[in-house]
Amino acid sequence: MKITVIGAGNVGATAAQHLAYYEMAEEVVLVDIAEGIPQGKGLDMYEAMPVLGSDTRVTGSNSYEATAGSDFVIITAGLARKPGMSRDDLLAANAKIVSSCAEQAYAHSPNAFFIIVSNPLDVMTYLALKKTGLPKNKVIGMAGVLDTARYRTFISMELDCSVEDVQAILLGGHGDSMVPLPSYTTVAGIPLTQLLSEERINAIVDRAKNGGIEIVNHLKTGSAYYAPSASAVQMVESIAKNKKRIFPCAVLCEGEYGLNDVCIGVPVKLGKNGVEQILEISLTDNEKELLQKSADDVKSNIAKLAEMGF
Repeated sequence: MKITVIGAGNVGATAAQHLAYYEMAEEVVLVDIAEGIPQGKGLDMYEAMPVLGSDTRVTGSNSYEATAGSDFVIITAGLARKPGMSRDDLLAANAKIVSSCAEQAYAHSPNAFFIIVSNPLDVMTYLALKKTGLPKNKVIGMAGVLDTARYRTFISMELDCSVEDVQAILLGGHGDSMVPLPSYTTVAGIPLTQLLSEERINAIVDRAKNGGIEIVNHLKTGSAYYAPSASAVQMVESIAKNKKRIFPCAVLCEGEYGLNDVCIGVPVKLGKNGVEQILEISLTDNEKELLQKSADDVKSNIAKLAEMGF
């Protein structure tokens, strides 16, 4: 198993570290345009492996030739948000970056699964799908795993219980228009609606929607990276080990939930073939309306990409 991580910034480097520590692959390649950065970080990680008890080889490169034959490509490259910025503000700059990364990585690893982490995530997933020409089961956006993790964390904080006992799902785009589903949220099998008032649930939902900007506002000069990188690695694990776990991920919808030609967060089963199934769950009229609005937001940004020539 060989895994390439594109982007040696905080998200990419932390993802590479997780992959190596858990021995997810024989080789992890960290790629970045900045000379010396991926090489230095890769070597530093490799030198940690004897301490951590892992035999994964970690290397860094400025060339995509080093990525040849990868089984997975994780794209984290792109500009990070700053206070006052939305994910959509990154559209033009990151579209150029992700296009180049996807095309070059695909040229050297045409059989790889592509996990997209760059923002605005749903649109970048759509762009990577089009640039690689891969089938939709092989290009997957990370968003929902991260958003659900944040949602579960806030519920755990509210109830003072283990995060492991909180199970939840959400739909929609990665951003303010995401659609958490309290009706599908349980704590040790107990419906969340039996444990918290509607007012508290709504407050948690709002915090989950703004989970990313909350961290951006704290950091001032960067955005979240521990939780995003862990989320991407969890997706790789489910595919590599054929675990068939069910996660909300950004994938191309072709009729599911009444949506067409848009990448957006929906529940999927991740196994050895990548996206093995999109699960269609029952939604209330209000949830359907919110999901459609979220999809319309993503589509408007996809249309902007076309106007920009991508």
